[in-house]
Amino acid sequence: MLERLNQAMARIEEDLGGEVDVRQLARIAGTSEYHLRRMFSALAGIPLSEYVRRRRLTKAASEVLSGQDSLLDIAVRWGYGSNEAFARAFKAMHGVGPQEARVSRTPLRSQQILTFKLIVEGSTSMEYRIVEKDAFRVVGRGTRVPLVHLGMNPAIVEFIKGIGMPALERMKQLGDGEPDGLVALTSNQEGNEEGDHLDYFHGVVTSKDAPEDMEVMTVPKNTWAVFTSEGPYPETIQYMWRDVYTQWFPSNSYQSVEGPSMLRTQIDGDTAKAELWIPVTS
Repeated sequence: MLERLNQAMARIEEDLGGEVDVRQLARIAGTSEYHLRRMFSALAGIPLSEYVRRRRLTKAASEVLSGQDSLLDIAVRWGYGSNEAFARAFKAMHGVGPQEARVSRTPLRSQQILTFKLIVEGSTSMEYRIVEKDAFRVVGRGTRVPLVHLGMNPAIVEFIKGIGMPALERMKQLGDGEPDGLVALTSNQEGNEEGDHLDYFHGVVTSKDAPEDMEVMTVPKNTWAVFTSEGPYPETIQYMWRDVYTQWFPSNSYQSVEGPSMLRTQIDGDTAKAELWIPVTS
């Protein structure tokens, strides 16, 4: 898997001066476009589109400093329709505009070509099982929150507080499916950078009718990879997400597919037991 992913990275370099076709990259990597984007973000720490943008601006920077071509020629060559659009993007990455960089010879930033290697530390084990599950309903409440990589997510904490304990207890009474108890569903994530937004839904799997003050999310039939972990809260949960995409997927034949992921947690003081459900295909 990693060898084919690195072949896709080489294809990006070939296509930087034109259109980078993510569908073609996915075919080279032997995966779906959705899974490629998710796994790339987890491995690289930035979205695939942002990596391509940074590589183009890195190549453009060397041409700006060489002084051989006009700034407009460079802008057009790297996909920008005007000097103004190019200058904004250039400054966002390098901290200075192209004209200033050319005149002052200011040191610029560089996005190195990425290659991927799998490093197996052996310090942790990852338990998982594969579950076939028909479509089901989740009753609860949802919102949209920013992504937080480490530590508590204040937006989620405030959202759950806003639901209130009486409503949470009523939710628990409705639950009659797997996974049991309160679950958190996340979907429609913009990217993998801190602050990118995603949909968050807090509720229970149930076949019962939803109360008037609650919403219903219908989850389609899927194959699920279910991971379990236990350790310090909240690091255990956040590291599980990271390890699934950086270690488990590259080492297995499964791919993630579009759809909500589910997380069930049991917290006892500073310790968490977590069960993470991710929709997959083989």
